[in-house]
Amino acid sequence: MPRPKRKRFIESPPKVDGFKPLGVPLRDIEPIILLYEEYEAMRLTDYEGLHQEEAASKMNVSRPTFTRIYEQARQSVAKAFVEGKVIMIEGGDFHSNDYWYKCIECQKLNISKHALDNCIYCQAGNLRTLN
Repeated sequence: MPRPKRKRFIESPPKVDGFKPLGVPLRDIEPIILLYEEYEAMRLTDYEGLHQEEAASKMNVSRPTFTRIYEQARQSVAKAFVEGKVIMIEGGDFHSNDYWYKCIECQKLNISKHALDNCIYCQAGNLRTLN
């Protein structure tokens, strides 16, 4: 019996929900799902320039696990680019120190140390929980 999977630590959510190819209607495109932990792996290595050992430590996973997450992320992004598919960033097995919400009304990302009932920006009570 394998040991329980350790939840990956994600510092903050992406600023967008995903990406789509230009000039192609969204209804005509099959999405590729990029998990939050895959996004975080790419952010830490490719954007922040951390070595895999450092990035693995930040995500609270082993280096081999980090490598598997990162390789899956690269494959997903490459497939989306080559095949002209939408990348949707969602889901996964992770935790964060903050609460993440997306306001349905103004579409802004709300990050808070405590649970929210209303949007910080427009005060609407229609928030979608991201974590």
